[in-house]
Amino acid sequence: MQNPKILIIGPAWVGDMVMAQTLFKHIKATDPNSIIDVMAPGWSQPLLERMPEVRQAHIMPLGHGALDLKKRWQLGSALRTEKYDQAIVLPNSWKSAIIPFAARIPLRTGWRGEFRFGLLNDIRYLDKKKLPLMIQRFAALGLAKNAELAASLAHPALQVSDENVAATLAKFHLQKSSQPIIALCPGAEFGPAKRWPTEYFAQVAQEKIAEGAVIWIFGSVKDQPIAAEIQRLTNHACVDLTGRTTLGEAIDLISLAQIVISNDSGLMHIAASLNRPLVVIYGSSSPRFTPPLTDRVEILSLQLSCSPCFKRECPLTHLKCLRDLAPERVLQAMGKL
Repeated sequence: MQNPKILIIGPAWVGDMVMAQTLFKHIKATDPNSIIDVMAPGWSQPLLERMPEVRQAHIMPLGHGALDLKKRWQLGSALRTEKYDQAIVLPNSWKSAIIPFAARIPLRTGWRGEFRFGLLNDIRYLDKKKLPLMIQRFAALGLAKNAELAASLAHPALQVSDENVAATLAKFHLQKSSQPIIALCPGAEFGPAKRWPTEYFAQVAQEKIAEGAVIWIFGSVKDQPIAAEIQRLTNHACVDLTGRTTLGEAIDLISLAQIVISNDSGLMHIAASLNRPLVVIYGSSSPRFTPPLTDRVEILSLQLSCSPCFKRECPLTHLKCLRDLAPERVLQAMGKL
């Protein structure tokens, strides 16, 4: 097939979208002439713009939980003129397979999930032991059926431009400095059981500020109360960027960090894709499925008998998996990097 056109139905979470780049890289490595378009939420466009493998993004106007069958059918119908050769559906939901079907894409590939027989005509059956990592599961959908996945896969690698970085620095009145820039990512969209205590982030920040470092805090609007508490505990000595940057601007600024300290979150995956030295703190989750995909990382987890529980809040209420992980451990890990 000459210049195959492939539509990817992308995931709904920041970290998952970053990891989807492994699939895009795999497709391009197999056939450099492949054309890859991605149907994804609007927030993901800055990510996709920094993935050279992607030709264009089709914005999914519906929210994560919205069904709206009529709108999905209309979106698919509008794509018929693109004449895609294949669709690869990364989410496992039934509704995510409607658009490729409505677009009349001849080959529609995805894992068996919710009842999708008919909507997909290339259904794969997942062996979770054989493919324990999310990037493996994504990349395997880019193979022919029953083909063996390579033992080593390309990691996500977002690209930033000097021009965008300079513009973002100017917008927020920041500058590159001879002092080390440390990025804190103290939030986690999933819930408090993935968030290292705010006062611990503040303690690490105080130690590093005393050594001459500059601290930038990143996150969404939801993370602003956390950042405000860190600011209070550090006498407002940090730069609070939570809720102020776009996702693209956060990517550009994180690319300048000498080290990033993060919970298991979307920003953690972004930092890894930028190859920034990274300390990641795990509480209720585990790095076994969606680890930070970089060699420049220190992963901290107490691996208690009750973890990983994968709960939004600690079911035992003590949150020992995070509270017992002292700031000294993070400072030591930073020293190793």
